[in-house]
Amino acid sequence: MNLASPTPDEDIRRLAERRVRARHGLMVHAVVYLAVNLGLVALNLATSPHYLWFIWSVFGWGIGLAAHAWAVLGSMTDAHERAVQAEMARLRDRGR
Repeated sequence: MNLASPTPDEDIRRLAERRVRARHGLMVHAVVYLAVNLGLVALNLATSPHYLWFIWSVFGWGIGLAAHAWAVLGSMTDAHERAVQAEMARLRDRGR
């Protein structure tokens, strides 16, 4: 069991892996969103074209997908990263 603190390279690798998993999860979410909603559009148009109920799914789920995208991609902006680095520096300085 390694009780030593992780090296900076290990920390960077963990962060990179977390970001890659987050982007992959977003891509999977987007593909499922498209596939399911295309199926719902086809079903709606085939069974009751006079009432376009698929709009509710597209809109509601679209809000969730947009929030997911913002959470994943918004947290990867340079401004966010600079703020995280500044906070880490403050925490390191406080510990000394």
